[in-house]
This record gives sequence, structure tokens and C-alpha cells, in this order.
Amino acid sequence: MTIAVYPGTFDPIHYGHIDIAQRAAELFDKLIVGVYDRPQKSVMFATEERVQMAREALANVANVEVLSYSGLTADFARRQGARVLVRGLRVISDFEVEYQMALTTRKLAPELDMVCLMTSLEYAFVSSTIVKDIAMAGGSVLQFVPPHVEAALKARAAARRLAASAPQ
Repeated sequence: MTIAVYPGTFDPIHYGHIDIAQRAAELFDKLIVGVYDRPQKSVMFATEERVQMAREALANVANVEVLSYSGLTADFARRQGARVLVRGLRVISDFEVEYQMALTTRKLAPELDMVCLMTSLEYAFVSSTIVKDIAMAGGSVLQFVPPHVEAALKARAAARRLAASAPQ
């Protein structure tokens, strides 16, 4: 059985992520979506919220499991018995970053291979940052994320706007 890990922050998960996960699930016996719990960037949602959103978004894919992790991705993949890391590529700059990560991972864990899937054309411009920016400005993000993710974004954006307008 070939197990693959698709790691990321998924803050929040969007249709581009879902596209990559669904396609990777067709290629491997088991796909573990690894939600990194301590990214070096600030996140809008707590780890468990991101895990729950990903689980709901991928509930219809039988061979996908969503787990959180900390530490090195290579160590997480080893603990899961994975042989492959899956990454999505949208633009040329993604390739440069993923190439460096693949070479570094290969040094840390020579038994792991990285497979990069090109994002489907309709999601090539979608990023979690763009989705959050639109939601924070009060725009609709339903074309980018599932309804449960949009609801979470709306609630979080409303809470942040309320906190920002509260007297200090």
C-alpha cells in the first residue's frame, strides 16, 4: 500500500487544495492531509478548526485522512508510513520553493519522494491569503471555498471587525 502525505497550513482549505487532494487520492492507496500546526506565518484559524474544515471538505473521499502535526514534515511522513509527499503547483515561483523543499526533504529523508501536481486551471490563482483578504473585506468567497468554510470565514471576519471597532 502506498501512503502519501499532502502537507500544508490549509488556512483555510480552498477548492485548489481540494482539487489536489482529490487527484492525489486517485493516485495513492491512502492520502493523509497533514495540517501543520505551527506555521511561521500568522493563521486565521486554530489547528483544530483547520483540521475540521479539511475533514468536512474531503469527507466524500474514502481514502483520505486529515491529521494535524508539528515538527518536520519528513518526520510526520515517516510516522505515517508514507513514501510520498504531495504538493500543488500554481505558478513558476511555487516550483522554485517546492524544488528547494524537495531537495531538502531528500537530504533529511532519502526514502521520501515528492510528487507535484499542477493545479487545475480554474484554481491557478486561488490562495488562502487571497480568500482571507476577500472575506475580511466583506466579499463573497463561495466560488473559492465550500459553504462551511465560507461560513467560518464570515464569522471570523465579523468577529475581527467587531474587535477592531471596540473602544480601547
